[in-house]
Amino acid sequence: MSKLIHSAKLLTVGGVISILSACSMTNNTAEPVQSTTSRYDLTQMLKQVQMNSAEPLDNSAQFSPNKHHKTLVNYVEQMALDLVDTMQTELDTSIAVTSFVDLDASLNNSSQLGNQLSESFIHQLQKFGYGIVDFKTTDQITMNPRGDFVFSRDIEQLADQRIASHVLSGTLIYRSNGVEVNARIIDITSKRVVASSNKILPYYVLNNADIHLQRASIN
Repeated sequence: MSKLIHSAKLLTVGGVISILSACSMTNNTAEPVQSTTSRYDLTQMLKQVQMNSAEPLDNSAQFSPNKHHKTLVNYVEQMALDLVDTMQTELDTSIAVTSFVDLDASLNNSSQLGNQLSESFIHQLQKFGYGIVDFKTTDQITMNPRGDFVFSRDIEQLADQRIASHVLSGTLIYRSNGVEVNARIIDITSKRVVASSNKILPYYVLNNADIHLQRASIN
């Protein structure tokens, strides 16, 4: 009888140990599942953040960096290089540069930006070796108390003969993020476009250069 009682006690202790071991194994196996779930959630969150950052920006929003080193001259240099790369004429040409105009019904409205672009292109194209004609130069120097002048927009004071074989000009289109500039060099005789370039000038660059987009006033 004592042997049976002793055996029963051993079985009871063994059962308790087995139950405790099973509980310990259950807890040990549950922990990795919980950890795996946490890692899965974190991965999903990272993927969602990456997807959100990869979404394209709204074109209507104007990007304005706090610091930048871009100037209007940098963009004109790039456009001049485009013109030279696409040029379909000899280097020995005479090019007149006129104001860039708003792309409207009349094509007769310019601005400070339109005139500034023409002035900048004169320098840039001459650097590439092209002959530039300044048709606003008169045949004589006019002197008065305000200074000495050689430029004029009075057609009667300008040369009455054609002094350029080509003309550089272009149009301005006002977009949500900047002004789109379409520049072209045209053969005056055939009206054939021999070079072209397209670039968007961001508003933050124009603002930094104190460029006013209002139409130029006539004094």
